[in-house]
Amino acid sequence: MTSPHRLSPLLAPRSIAVVGASNRAGFPGNTIIHEIRRGGFAGALYAVNPNHDQIEGLTCYAAIGELPEAVDLAVLLVANHRLEEQLAAAVDSGARAAVIYSSGVLDGDDGLLDRLRARAREAGMAICGGNGMGFYNFDAGAWLCPYATQNDSGPGPVAMITHSGSAFSSLLNLGARVRYNLAVSSGQEYTTSLADFLDYALDMPTTRVVMLFIETLRDPAGFRAALEKARARDIPVVALKVGRTEASAKFALGHSGAMVGSDDAFQALCDHHGVIRVADLDEMIATVSLFALPRRAGPGGLAALMDSGGEREMLVDLADDLAVPFAQIGDHARAALAGHLDYGLEPVNPCDAWGTMDHYAETFAGCLAALVGDPDSAITLLFADLYDKRWLSDSYGDICKAQVKRADKPVVLATWVSRPRYGESAERLIADGVLVLDGVVPALKAVRNAFAYRDFRARPAPRPLAPPAAAMIARWRERLARGDALDEAESLALLADFDIPCAAVRIVEDRGDALRAAQAMGYPVALKTAMAGIHHKTDVDGVKLGLGDEGAVTAAYDDLADRLGTRVLVSAMAGPGVEMALGVIIDAQLGPLVMVAAGGVLVELLADTRTALPPFDAAAARRLIDGLALRPMLDGHRGAPAAQINALAEAVAGLSVLAATLGDRIAEIDINPLIAGPDGCIAVDALVVGRSVDHRSLV
Repeated sequence: MTSPHRLSPLLAPRSIAVVGASNRAGFPGNTIIHEIRRGGFAGALYAVNPNHDQIEGLTCYAAIGELPEAVDLAVLLVANHRLEEQLAAAVDSGARAAVIYSSGVLDGDDGLLDRLRARAREAGMAICGGNGMGFYNFDAGAWLCPYATQNDSGPGPVAMITHSGSAFSSLLNLGARVRYNLAVSSGQEYTTSLADFLDYALDMPTTRVVMLFIETLRDPAGFRAALEKARARDIPVVALKVGRTEASAKFALGHSGAMVGSDDAFQALCDHHGVIRVADLDEMIATVSLFALPRRAGPGGLAALMDSGGEREMLVDLADDLAVPFAQIGDHARAALAGHLDYGLEPVNPCDAWGTMDHYAETFAGCLAALVGDPDSAITLLFADLYDKRWLSDSYGDICKAQVKRADKPVVLATWVSRPRYGESAERLIADGVLVLDGVVPALKAVRNAFAYRDFRARPAPRPLAPPAAAMIARWRERLARGDALDEAESLALLADFDIPCAAVRIVEDRGDALRAAQAMGYPVALKTAMAGIHHKTDVDGVKLGLGDEGAVTAAYDDLADRLGTRVLVSAMAGPGVEMALGVIIDAQLGPLVMVAAGGVLVELLADTRTALPPFDAAAARRLIDGLALRPMLDGHRGAPAAQINALAEAVAGLSVLAATLGDRIAEIDINPLIAGPDGCIAVDALVVGRSVDHRSLV
């Protein structure tokens, strides 16, 4: 028998005390009692209020410490100025968990939040809130929300966790469109974070998909562990992360005190763990609804049936915009379509099946069956607007319902036009197990997201490159711990030790050594200033390229030595190719991240970058490269030879191993440019900055 989850006293309590219970109808202290009862809570329920003897048929106690038992859950419906004393009383009474709805912000007392957190953490108390809407655990019959009352959002297969109370309310009041087993408004997360709630939801046997509305990650390590759990259990996680822009990040700071992390870092986290990221609530609802179905997307693309040629053209345009592939149906499906379609209609996918009124029902039923049955049809959408008391809507619904019952992959009815609320026709379909997706764009985005999750699950386990020998790693860790910037030669040496191809370089201190180095490398060569403290060499005209003979090297060295100093780096020139930039940055929440981007001056002008969590293998690196806007240039542009993409991917993968191995000793790595050409790739300039540590802590 498995032991109860650590959040069970909070989310599935056996006993509840409502501190601040009230007899006033419509007030939170009264509404919460009705909600607890309406949810079917079977445990002990206590009312606490020193001003009443009885509330809603419950004996009312003057203080939580006077209850006949220590409760699992204390519901604190009190104002901010009483919150500290009531939380202390709950802790002293032995309550194991609490729900706090107040903001915990008090004029003239900036330390209140810190004291509340410290007291609860010291007691090991799990808290939902503060500044939240509470929660609904439909599986446990625990309804602990005094504001966003609703009647028909559960039970179901969807777990929802949100930082936003308003989003919590909006997502709960969707009627039959989304049904929940758990819905949590986590608020300021005094002691219990979104990661903790996610972990609990993943342990619920009824959870088929999780939806998250995220302002910040207060427990990045716990969140990553929960995402690994989701991946192991094949439970899709759909996330809407706000604070992507600088402007919205400022609002997040003011709204919840959240430190919003880098959006690139969050995207890398999603990519690494297979999280489906959505842009708005409409996309989230459609995506979660599709994942909540008992059947997942099969192999192939989208099949679609409709009764309009013009709207079919719109669908094809939008699908192209959103990169949603259509199924390439085979001869058998095309023949079946042709057998049902009126003269002049093409047996293709997507299929416009509207000819005449004669036998339309048989036509659509046969065409839908043909599309669903094709091996390359992963998801099938029947597009039709639904109107109450309209025979055509009812007929389309019946046709779709018949295929839903037979198919081993999703069959969905999608509307052309989004409507503010469903009518009776759609509600009946939903009740009969037919998913109705509202609007073309949300439906297509949901399909795209289902394909993305399917493809993520189909990938083989990553196989990052092995790191170098332990002695070499120890040497570099000690060097980086000094906390200064490595010069270019040393930076390139570090990269080379992790199998990243680098240009041959030599540091010289006089003109003669420069000439001898150039002679040994073979012309043409490059000269760069190597004086300490000059990290952006081009800004001071410290780079001389394409030096083809002794005279050019002499002139270049003399110029650099006179203006900037005698220490100069001589480098072999790279061959032709596309300039790329690679880098390692350290995110405050997620640690080291690897970046690949358009290089040279384009790195700042285009902001064409992709980011990933290390370590990863060459296949993952290839996906990063394929996501760049400059990707076509690597295949050859205007007669230029194609670059060796595999060599570039291996270099990016090698950098990821470096980042994973030495990330705690690195402040920054900048490789720009790395030349990707027909003969491979080669880093020609690099800057590595170490992160200082106390040498006494080094092993």
